[in-house]
Amino acid sequence: MKFTLALAQIDTVLGDVEANLEAHRRWIREARGQGADLVVFPELSLTGYIVQDLVPQVARNPFDADPVFQVLLEASRDIDLVVGFVEADARYRFFNSAAYLAQGRVVHVHRKVYLPTYGMFDEGRFFAWGDHVEAFDTRFGRLGLLICEDFWHVSPPYLLWLDGADVLLMPTASPGRGIVPAAERLDTARWVEMVVQAYAGLFTVFTALANRVGYEDGIHFWGGSALFGPDGMALAQGPYHDEALVVHEVDLRALHRARARLPLLRDERTALFQRELARILNRRDLPAAPHL
Repeated sequence: MKFTLALAQIDTVLGDVEANLEAHRRWIREARGQGADLVVFPELSLTGYIVQDLVPQVARNPFDADPVFQVLLEASRDIDLVVGFVEADARYRFFNSAAYLAQGRVVHVHRKVYLPTYGMFDEGRFFAWGDHVEAFDTRFGRLGLLICEDFWHVSPPYLLWLDGADVLLMPTASPGRGIVPAAERLDTARWVEMVVQAYAGLFTVFTALANRVGYEDGIHFWGGSALFGPDGMALAQGPYHDEALVVHEVDLRALHRARARLPLLRDERTALFQRELARILNRRDLPAAPHL
């Protein structure tokens, strides 16, 4: 099976959901025009990243009763979408979330599991932790969805792999830091690309990174959205620093070739992992781990 994936590497307007929605509509039209079947937008694409105290004002519910999602759900009738947004639940807890929309319905919502609250990041002050990692079925097969910091921890992509995901979608808002002079690129870009490529090869899956561009409050987002195949090879990459639509065909037959050559999924010893993890967590000398 084949499908055409588009990574919408866009800039956003901080706190202006209506302006960002209009940008989504414009990029969706462009993706349709290029024959895309699925378009993935970056982390918090409807709100901008450094929302902080604006969180309650920009929060949405991913249902057709919400006017913003009415527009997006209608658009999803002929092209699947992944959009990033601030989600409010029934008790007014707020999450950094991404929704997969298809054929006029919400197929899956992922709430960011790991909220960076260190250095320049302050997400833990404004968002509640997600506590669920699950693959989901689409017309393109079984997919997994993670948000930025989630893929810096090996457990979420590993769980999605075990749960049957053959394509990992990773919307992110990665700020630029450091310079690698020899490569003439940001150190952040080097690290992120290395991690996403490693997951593709280690888990013999497709990995797709949709990173935003632009500036917010003096912070620069570098773009470089990329797609890697199940053999770990780069298939497509967007430019650094500029808006772009990265479009590439995903041929799922490559999964067969990669796993016949390297049967890591066949040989994974999940019962051993479960037993040893239980042993480690039951050790009395370990410090208590939060958010388990």
